Amino acid sequence: MGKFAEDLHYIPENGKVPPRRLPNAERRPREYLTKDEITRLIKAASSIGRHRHRDATLIVLAFRHGLRVSEVVALQWPQVDLRKGVLHVRRIKNGVASVQRLSQQECHMLTKLQREYPHTNYVFSSERKTPLTTASVRKMFARAGQVACLGFPVHPQQLRYSTGVALAADGIDPRALQRYMGHTKIEHARKYARPDAEELPVSSQKETSSASESTS
Repeated sequence: MGKFAEDLHYIPENGKVPPRRLPNAERRPREYLTKDEITRLIKAASSIGRHRHRDATLIVLAFRHGLRVSEVVALQWPQVDLRKGVLHVRRIKNGVASVQRLSQQECHMLTKLQREYPHTNYVFSSERKTPLTTASVRKMFARAGQVACLGFPVHPQQLRYSTGVALAADGIDPRALQRYMGHTKIEHARKYARPDAEELPVSSQKETSSASESTS
């Protein structure tokens, strides 16, 4: 079996039956990413492919605002107010919408992104001016994870979970965390509290700026 197949945890069977998908617990050590891992992902995304700045910006926004992959690809420019520095977040799964502050670094990255992809309503679009698909984002994220040499497969949903875990580690009030993440029930917000605080990603707007600056 080749190394690539091993990395994807392929389980050879009879050549006809698709390989069985391993449980998440067997594929990766946890479902959130650390500060170092997120920084490495941003740097990796900004170093590969033809859409380096776009991909790095996508990771930064998804992490800082706890966006699901479907929420990221649906993000449109009318939701972004660069003058006021705010993002109007629309949640799926009957989630609660909110208005969240954009950092100066995010505004800078988004301004550059808007110049690179003009004449499109979607923040993250392809060369054809169509919105990115969730599948293309997952592929980009997985590729960045391989380049970053994290040692385990990653997926975009880990960014959202990392946001909640990081904010909980910062001691944010559970109700405020619930509103920020768009949960309808506070029980969903409480799941982010974890005992291994020293391993948690840093949630403040400062933490990803150093990595994202390389794409500016």
